[in-house]
Amino acid sequence: MSFLFSSHSSKTFKLKNIPEGSHQYELLKHAEATLGSENLRQAVMLPEGEDLNEWIAVNTVDFFNQINMLYGTITEFCTEASCPVMSAGPRYEYHWADGTNIKKPIKCSATKYIDYLMTWVQDQLDDETLFPSKIGVPFPKNFMSVAKTILKHLFRVYGHIYHQHFDSVMQLQEEAHLNTSFKHFIFFDQEFNLIDRCELAPLQELIEKFGSKDR
Repeated sequence: MSFLFSSHSSKTFKLKNIPEGSHQYELLKHAEATLGSENLRQAVMLPEGEDLNEWIAVNTVDFFNQINMLYGTITEFCTEASCPVMSAGPRYEYHWADGTNIKKPIKCSATKYIDYLMTWVQDQLDDETLFPSKIGVPFPKNFMSVAKTILKHLFRVYGHIYHQHFDSVMQLQEEAHLNTSFKHFIFFDQEFNLIDRCELAPLQELIEKFGSKDR
């Protein structure tokens, strides 16, 4: 099933819901409450007594939903014609492979790449053996590796939006929303060392700027 119904539509994505009343839902509410404190460094820290895998799972779902909404606002500007390749500036181009359906990386438009990416992430998040939602069900041994791969790919969507569509973001007056979301994402990554530094290179200047402002 295609993740985005149309490259010209907005807000046609499927958000991942965390069941209300579950422990993960309580963790998400905790995360949202601490985000409101405006101290993002503190907000991303593992709450006392909580399981690291569960904290990373809840936040990965949250980042997936955030990026869905952010990309959903600019889909009409991200077309086969405007973005024939998936890139984050002139030096970074991404080819898609998921190791299962598409084993050899393929060059494709940004809109197609992000469609493949979001569909793949949704499948991982919906897999109860990878992202268990029931209390007492253990996380698999490869959970951290899967979460890191998801976050690495979600970063590329931020990279594409900043490099190719920031003018559109400003026209829509969404830059504060985008900056806050990305800052939260990066602080979370830095707290738990989830994405290789070389992968962050397309937005390194912005990351350093956010870090210096926070000091």
